[in-house]
Amino acid sequence: MDFGAVWKHPQCKLPPKIILKDTIYVTCVFVPLLQILYTGIVIYSPSLALNQVTGFQLWGSVVATGLVCTFYCTLGGLKAVIWTDVFQFIMMISGFLAVIIRTLIIKGGFGPIIEDARRGGRLRYWDFDPNPLKRHTFWTVVVGGTFTWLGIYGVNQSQVQRYVACKTRLHGKLSLYINLVGLWITLSSAVMCGLSMYSVYKDCDPWTAKYVSAPDQLMPYLVLEILGDYPGVPGLFVAGTYSGTLSTVSSSINALAAVTVEDLIRPYFTLSESKLQWINMGMNLFFGIVCLSMAAAASTMGALLQAALSIFGILGGPLLGIFSLGMLMPFGNAKGAFSGLVCGFSLVLWIGVGSHTYPPPSYRTLPLPLSTRGCRTINGTLAPQVTTSMPLSTTPRPGVQEYWYSLSYLYFSTLGTLITFFVGTLMSLATGGLKQEVDRKLLFGKEEFLDNFIYWKSKWVLLFEKVHPPKQVAPKEEMEESQEMEESPGM
Repeated sequence: MDFGAVWKHPQCKLPPKIILKDTIYVTCVFVPLLQILYTGIVIYSPSLALNQVTGFQLWGSVVATGLVCTFYCTLGGLKAVIWTDVFQFIMMISGFLAVIIRTLIIKGGFGPIIEDARRGGRLRYWDFDPNPLKRHTFWTVVVGGTFTWLGIYGVNQSQVQRYVACKTRLHGKLSLYINLVGLWITLSSAVMCGLSMYSVYKDCDPWTAKYVSAPDQLMPYLVLEILGDYPGVPGLFVAGTYSGTLSTVSSSINALAAVTVEDLIRPYFTLSESKLQWINMGMNLFFGIVCLSMAAAASTMGALLQAALSIFGILGGPLLGIFSLGMLMPFGNAKGAFSGLVCGFSLVLWIGVGSHTYPPPSYRTLPLPLSTRGCRTINGTLAPQVTTSMPLSTTPRPGVQEYWYSLSYLYFSTLGTLITFFVGTLMSLATGGLKQEVDRKLLFGKEEFLDNFIYWKSKWVLLFEKVHPPKQVAPKEEMEESQEMEESPGM
């Protein structure tokens, strides 16, 4: 299977042939913008870890990270990206396990860690408050997370080009199932590391005590404290941190180059494959430098995980909406798609910029208390006791800041998708979308949905036949011939 831009592959029942013929350039802007902004955050975050663990200059590590990713992505292409991802996943999990195992030894098992988290209010996973202004609830994580991850795995160029690079559709589906297991292991390990860190620092928060300069340096600080006496282990953690970064950055750079070559160069210039390959390498180098420069902007975004998910919501949500419109609505047209995309993006961008400029108050975000009563200064004396908690009084805020800008960042993708989809639907109906002829193969219907389960159904049938093999029945002609031979004389 060949690969290129996500909407170019003929086997993918995606909307451009229906509604994106005139809006292809809009998506050519959205996809690179999304990847560049996100990649800048990814390059910046492990540099904080390297700075904390080794003392290496922060921006020196940022530049080194970007150059390494750009180098092997430019020379090796997608094949190099995929193979390095395999080894980087192993290193990342090894770093997680080193922290978890050492903390279990220090605390005496899982029990004390879970009990500390429960007492500190870190296990609030049954909050069913439907208020969309609360930062983290069951509904924001499930509903908002569904749309966010659907955009990442459904229409993100760096992901989809991996699917269509597989040999068959079956291999693509199997790769997703394997990825599901790997993602579960990664997220579970990250959560356990977070709980372990809280158990160690429940009485002395290093960030509140000014031992670290950024919240994202807390985990490297923990590694130095509990694993610093084991030669090479802190380096293993740094290697694990960089593994996740190199995996993401290399995929993004390769995706950016693929979109540029397939959509902006190949259709308009008659070039040989060898020249296109050289241009693709040049695009990898160019976008590597651009993503590296965006790391400077990431340093001003505050919490990096929230910033990354917000970017996916602001840019990925409208993209998911426009693709959903094309796959689900046969009457979707270019005018409706463009109108929905502009409305969805403008609205979510307004909320995102507003929430960054006017952050939600603490009674919306519900920050959990942190303590420094167990901290000690350099000379061994107890540090001043500080306990952070949610303020009891609040100052009045304008209505837009109080409600509009306080929307949970996990709902950015949901809002962008729905606004784009519904505005695009209405505009398509109003501009004659019902009169157009559409190839049904480009739509996602009942048959396509059920096709996802045919593989497992066939496997169950084969397993059943293996356990209960059918009886072999001789054909009618063979039975009659055997009877005649038995009745003939001489037998």
